[in-house]
Amino acid sequence: MTTKAMIDSAAERIARIPGDVPADAVILTRNLKREYVMGAETVRALRGVDVMIRRNEFVALMGPSGSGKSTLMNMIGCLDSPTEGEYWLNGHRVSELNDNELARIRNKEIGFVFQTFNLLPRATALQNVELPMVYAGMPSKQRHAAAQLALERVGLGDRMHHRPNEMSGGLRQRVAFARALVNHPSILLADEPTGNLDSKTSEEILQLFEQLFAEGQTILLVTHEHDIAAHARREVHLKDGMVESDFATEKHK
Repeated sequence: MTTKAMIDSAAERIARIPGDVPADAVILTRNLKREYVMGAETVRALRGVDVMIRRNEFVALMGPSGSGKSTLMNMIGCLDSPTEGEYWLNGHRVSELNDNELARIRNKEIGFVFQTFNLLPRATALQNVELPMVYAGMPSKQRHAAAQLALERVGLGDRMHHRPNEMSGGLRQRVAFARALVNHPSILLADEPTGNLDSKTSEEILQLFEQLFAEGQTILLVTHEHDIAAHARREVHLKDGMVESDFATEKHK
């Protein structure tokens, strides 16, 4: 793409953002609602959620079971569509995207880290991290180099050829981080990433979050644990499908 084309594309993207929203808004939802019909009952999982996350923010999303945080995470990750309302991801109005564009957005703009790691058991750490670039059609040599850098970034430069069963839970989670970061996503979405880890390993993973945030990575962390949320700079609490509170974390006020 030429420089002019890149500028024109950026200008078109920014023009889609509502005029009252900062240009550095990575995540923006307006009156986001999600309803599920279950037999004769309609479940209102989200009841009009307004959230904005700016570039280089570290936000914890909290709430009790049934509060809507998993549903909101799925919306932000472009894994589900709202019943009503709008969602902008890095300037893209998600409702305007077709299936191919959504797949590209998920692969390029969003890095996912889950509680269960989701690594291919027979693949090495390097091969697992290369996967998003395989889907993006990147040449093998470039994939290999980028995956190496991503693993080095999370402290696994000496574990590239290990398979998941040769690594501890904490090391496997670091591989998942490297895979999530390899395409330089606009936002890192982490859903209970320390849920299967012991306290010492959890603290190591939280320090990795701190490192990534210091390097400029935008992060949304879903958790139900207050001590984990305290590592974020801001907490958004959901209750009954609505934002109950949104504030700076105590130690970062």
